[in-house]
Amino acid sequence: MLGLRTVVYPVDDLQKARAWYVKGFGVEPYFENERYIGFDVCGYELGLMAASGDLTPSLGGSETLWGVGDIQAEFERLVELGARALVEPWHTGEGIWVASLADPFGNRLGLVVNPHFRPPAVPSLHELA
Repeated sequence: MLGLRTVVYPVDDLQKARAWYVKGFGVEPYFENERYIGFDVCGYELGLMAASGDLTPSLGGSETLWGVGDIQAEFERLVELGARALVEPWHTGEGIWVASLADPFGNRLGLVVNPHFRPPAVPSLHELA
Protein backbone atom coordinates (compact mmCIF):
# COMPACT_ATOMS: atom_id res chain seq x y z
CA MET A 1 0.00 0.00 0.00
CA LEU A 2 1.24 3.43 -0.89
CA GLY A 3 -1.51 5.48 0.78
CA LEU A 4 -4.38 7.60 -0.46
CA ARG A 5 -3.97 8.88 -4.01
CA THR A 6 -7.38 9.69 -5.50
CA VAL A 7 -10.95 10.22 -4.40
CA VAL A 8 -13.57 10.15 -7.15
CA TYR A 9 -16.97 11.84 -6.91
CA PRO A 10 -19.57 10.91 -9.55
CA VAL A 11 -21.57 13.88 -10.85
CA ASP A 12 -24.48 14.29 -13.25
CA ASP A 13 -23.16 17.55 -14.74
CA LEU A 14 -19.39 17.44 -15.13
CA GLN A 15 -18.96 21.09 -16.15
CA LYS A 16 -21.12 22.48 -13.31
CA ALA A 17 -19.22 20.28 -10.86
CA ARG A 18 -15.91 21.47 -12.34
CA ALA A 19 -16.87 25.11 -11.78
CA TRP A 20 -18.05 24.43 -8.21
CA TYR A 21 -14.91 22.52 -7.20
CA VAL A 22 -12.64 25.17 -8.75
CA LYS A 23 -14.32 27.71 -6.43
CA GLY A 24 -14.59 25.33 -3.48
CA PHE A 25 -11.02 24.02 -3.51
CA GLY A 26 -9.31 26.97 -5.17
CA VAL A 27 -7.43 24.98 -7.83
CA GLU A 28 -7.85 24.42 -11.55
CA PRO A 29 -7.91 20.86 -12.95
CA TYR A 30 -4.63 19.39 -14.13
CA PHE A 31 -6.42 16.84 -16.35
CA GLU A 32 -9.79 16.71 -18.04
CA ASN A 33 -11.68 14.95 -20.79
CA GLU A 34 -15.36 14.32 -21.54
CA ARG A 35 -15.75 11.75 -18.69
CA TYR A 36 -13.23 12.73 -16.00
CA ILE A 37 -11.70 15.83 -14.43
CA GLY A 38 -8.73 15.56 -12.06
CA PHE A 39 -7.64 18.18 -9.52
CA ASP A 40 -4.34 18.15 -7.63
CA VAL A 41 -5.29 19.15 -4.08
CA CYS A 42 -2.06 19.48 -2.11
CA GLY A 43 -0.61 16.34 -3.70
CA TYR A 44 -3.79 14.23 -3.63
CA GLU A 45 -6.22 13.81 -6.50
CA LEU A 46 -9.86 14.78 -6.41
CA GLY A 47 -11.53 13.25 -9.44
CA LEU A 48 -14.92 14.14 -10.87
CA MET A 49 -16.39 11.43 -13.06
CA ALA A 50 -19.52 11.54 -15.19
CA ALA A 51 -22.16 9.49 -13.39
CA SER A 52 -23.40 6.38 -15.18
CA GLY A 53 -24.64 2.90 -14.33
CA ASP A 54 -23.76 2.02 -10.74
CA LEU A 55 -21.54 5.08 -10.35
CA THR A 56 -23.99 7.69 -9.04
CA PRO A 57 -23.82 10.55 -6.52
CA SER A 58 -24.61 9.40 -2.98
CA LEU A 59 -24.68 10.60 0.60
CA GLY A 60 -24.46 7.00 1.83
CA GLY A 61 -21.32 4.93 2.07
CA SER A 62 -17.82 6.24 2.56
CA GLU A 63 -16.95 9.80 3.44
CA THR A 64 -13.70 11.46 2.46
CA LEU A 65 -12.42 13.96 5.01
CA TRP A 66 -10.39 16.85 3.58
CA GLY A 67 -8.01 18.53 6.02
CA VAL A 68 -8.60 22.22 6.69
CA GLY A 69 -7.05 24.84 8.95
CA ASP A 70 -10.25 26.60 10.11
CA ILE A 71 -13.15 24.17 9.94
CA GLN A 72 -15.88 26.69 10.77
CA ALA A 73 -14.73 29.16 8.10
CA GLU A 74 -14.37 26.44 5.42
CA PHE A 75 -17.73 24.91 6.34
CA GLU A 76 -19.47 28.28 6.04
CA ARG A 77 -17.65 29.13 2.79
CA LEU A 78 -18.70 25.85 1.14
CA VAL A 79 -22.31 26.34 2.28
CA GLU A 80 -22.23 29.83 0.73
CA LEU A 81 -21.04 28.20 -2.52
CA GLY A 82 -24.07 25.89 -2.53
CA ALA A 83 -23.12 22.89 -0.38
CA ARG A 84 -25.75 21.68 2.10
CA ALA A 85 -24.85 21.28 5.77
CA LEU A 86 -25.24 17.69 6.98
CA VAL A 87 -23.29 17.74 10.26
CA GLU A 88 -22.13 21.09 11.67
CA PRO A 89 -18.50 21.24 12.84
CA TRP A 90 -18.17 19.41 16.13
CA HIS A 91 -15.35 18.61 18.51
CA THR A 92 -14.75 14.86 18.76
CA GLY A 93 -12.15 15.31 21.52
CA GLU A 94 -8.42 15.98 21.86
CA GLY A 95 -8.48 18.90 19.40
CA ILE A 96 -10.09 16.96 16.54
CA TRP A 97 -12.99 18.60 14.69
CA VAL A 98 -15.12 17.10 11.91
CA ALA A 99 -18.02 18.26 9.74
CA SER A 100 -20.03 16.89 6.81
CA LEU A 101 -21.66 18.54 3.83
CA ALA A 102 -23.43 17.49 0.66
CA ASP A 103 -21.87 19.00 -2.44
CA PRO A 104 -24.40 20.47 -4.90
CA PHE A 105 -24.22 17.23 -6.90
CA GLY A 106 -25.32 14.82 -4.16
CA ASN A 107 -21.97 13.56 -2.79
CA ARG A 108 -20.89 13.51 0.83
CA LEU A 109 -17.95 15.84 1.52
CA GLY A 110 -16.19 15.78 4.90
CA LEU A 111 -13.86 18.24 6.59
CA VAL A 112 -11.41 17.51 9.41
CA VAL A 113 -8.95 19.28 11.68
CA ASN A 114 -6.70 16.72 13.37
CA PRO A 115 -3.59 18.08 15.10
CA HIS A 116 -2.40 14.51 15.86
CA PHE A 117 -2.29 13.30 12.24
CA ARG A 118 0.75 14.59 10.40
CA PRO A 119 0.94 13.04 6.94
CA PRO A 120 4.23 13.38 5.10
CA ALA A 121 4.40 16.31 2.72
CA VAL A 122 3.25 15.22 -0.73
CA PRO A 123 4.37 17.51 -3.54
CA SER A 124 1.66 18.72 -5.85
CA LEU A 125 2.06 18.43 -9.60
CA HIS A 126 2.56 22.20 -9.66
CA GLU A 127 5.57 21.86 -7.35
CA LEU A 128 7.02 19.03 -9.43
CA ALA A 129 6.67 20.94 -12.71
